[in-house]
Amino acid sequence: MANDAETLLIVEDDPGLQKQLRWCFEGLNVVAASDRAGALVEVRRQEPAVVLQDLGLPPDAAGVSEGLQCLQDILRIAPATKIIVITGNTDRASAIRAVNLGAYDFYEKPVDQELLRLIVQRALKIHALELENRRLSASLTAAPIAGIITASASMRAVCRTIEKVAPTSASVLLLGESGVGKEVLARAVHALSPRAARPFVAINCAAIPENLLESELFGFERGAFTGAHKQTTGKIEAANGGTLLLDEIGDMPAALQSKLLRFLQERVIERIGGRESIAVDVRVVCATNQDVKALIAGGRFREDLYYRISEVVVQIPALRERDGDAVVIAQHLLEDRAKRHGKKIRAFAPDAIQAIRAYSWPGNIRELENKVNAAVIMADGPMITDADLGLPAAQQGMEFLNLRSARQEAEQRCLKQALALSGGNLSRAAELLGVTRPTLYDLMERCGLSGQV
Repeated sequence: MANDAETLLIVEDDPGLQKQLRWCFEGLNVVAASDRAGALVEVRRQEPAVVLQDLGLPPDAAGVSEGLQCLQDILRIAPATKIIVITGNTDRASAIRAVNLGAYDFYEKPVDQELLRLIVQRALKIHALELENRRLSASLTAAPIAGIITASASMRAVCRTIEKVAPTSASVLLLGESGVGKEVLARAVHALSPRAARPFVAINCAAIPENLLESELFGFERGAFTGAHKQTTGKIEAANGGTLLLDEIGDMPAALQSKLLRFLQERVIERIGGRESIAVDVRVVCATNQDVKALIAGGRFREDLYYRISEVVVQIPALRERDGDAVVIAQHLLEDRAKRHGKKIRAFAPDAIQAIRAYSWPGNIRELENKVNAAVIMADGPMITDADLGLPAAQQGMEFLNLRSARQEAEQRCLKQALALSGGNLSRAAELLGVTRPTLYDLMERCGLSGQV
């Protein structure tokens, strides 16, 4: 296995160039191989984040067939590895072919060390981000809420609430903007309840004309009105024994609110045109993107109905309020849509990640799904850019940090605060940070603060 330092594999058969490249990247954990067989051994042993590979490898040092085969073999073993191919300055066509086969980037000889270091550092940052996204996705797949992908504390709290209320018979009111996943959570309430084997029936109160909504909910008898040629059960009756989702209940007409309240109180319905009282055992979950209390204050929603449907109220945060979730969800969607559409796209480019983080997502997860799906279909390269997503570019200076950089920045902030609070007294600063004095020295040296005291 690789050391803690990021690992770079150099695949180069020229000993002199191999030595030069080793020296160029002496800050990394550098390993080297001179042919395809050796490269595959090191890939399995070291699991490098980035591979710097010459296309001209023995026994075809004058051509590119062996190099291209090596590229494909590495990606088959370690598909997340970022491969940067090195080509002669007259062989751009082979470099483009390598990128089409899955190479991250290419570099033309002669070697400019500064430029090559920048390309490798960028590849390392992208690899670190993808690794973290996969780790988060893997940790979330075991979550009990099917369909919910989150790394944010606010959404995890919502999931815990759903887990607690689902096994009970309490009515649930889900509040949140359009596209935040209200129906997904309503289905979770049903799936985690004793009613899971019975029907889950959903109806959108805003999508059905007022004159049809009553018959959709309560059903009707034959001859109840023009066109009622046969007896028809409504959504409430169809959900008997299971769960009924009344989506966008804030748009329900006032007359229907009264009839729904009667059902919730007595648990019986009458079909339109009928006189028979039909007992129905159904759990009601409601959802809306409106401010129900404002509707009540404006006389557009019955207060007594509100108390019937809101034994437990769950406020679902918008995507912009779920710290880090946009990127995590986008990566999950990318993998799913790439597989669905048969596209060989593995990741987002840094500008796309920055744009996803910076965008406010007024349409929430539904908008994110549409953007990623369209980008996967339309993207020409192996990575999705901010232009593919149709998002505005993030502000300049919004620099992407990998985990190591973020950790170092946080340590530096804490150290500066502790040193300021202690007036430069290292013993006191160590106490404030909860570390020993030797550990404090190490932290100060690592953060470049050792000369400031």
